Amino acid sequence: MSILPVDQGIEHTASASFAPNPIYFDGENIVKLALEGGCNAVASTLGVLGSVARKYAHKIPFILKINHNELLTYPNKYDQILFSGIDQAYDMGCVGVGATIYFGSEESSRQIVEISEAFEFAHDRGMFTVLWCYLRNSAFKKDGVDYHTAADLTSQANHLGVTIKADIIKQKQPENNGGFKAINFGKTHEKVYTEFTSDNPIDLTRYQVINNYMGRIGLINSGGGSGKKDLAEAVRTAVINKRAGGMGLISGRKAFQRPMKEGIELLNAVQDVFLTKEVTIA
Repeated sequence: MSILPVDQGIEHTASASFAPNPIYFDGENIVKLALEGGCNAVASTLGVLGSVARKYAHKIPFILKINHNELLTYPNKYDQILFSGIDQAYDMGCVGVGATIYFGSEESSRQIVEISEAFEFAHDRGMFTVLWCYLRNSAFKKDGVDYHTAADLTSQANHLGVTIKADIIKQKQPENNGGFKAINFGKTHEKVYTEFTSDNPIDLTRYQVINNYMGRIGLINSGGGSGKKDLAEAVRTAVINKRAGGMGLISGRKAFQRPMKEGIELLNAVQDVFLTKEVTIA
């Protein structure tokens, strides 16, 4: 699965997200990039998708992101709040809805209840659900190490996500492990670190898949922010995801913060990883 997600206009501000490539201030170009890039779906905001739904909803699957962390409140706070409803997604022709929960945050309990109810309603409407299972807690950074992408912590977030019937889990690819032990909270088991994982990024990502009911619920990894080696990084992420038993990538900034032609090439390169038989399950 290859999804183009663009909700950064709210999550990271429109200026920071679209000034590098201002054609994407116009939401139609976001949908065009997904179409031309051969994506399975485009995920975006109520405003972006709603403004072009009558023209494009029948041409490419729409996923409405129903909650966001807006970045204009000062001082900044980190809380995913509802921006739209399930009926609005259904009425504009969406085939799925997406949401983020900041697991580990003070607001996570409310978010879990909100999104569980929203996902139940979406399923009743015949739409599938995608959950961004992100961690957010300042205590998850300790002794100079950021455990927001630790395999053990992110995998538990995944397990919570599939529990509320997410059909697809979006998760950042692990960059380290041992968050439970380093922060000294919660519960874990030594086998997680001695048998189920290693330092290999494929093993770390596979543990995320394991916590998706042994892969019954698909894992897509996020492509990450835009940088100098986006193509190489995106392909590497795709290879790791596929070899670990994942089902695809969801790449946003790496694709839209560059000329459309280059964005299409990046999306196609990721798709080629999953289409080729040369890259196999490890």
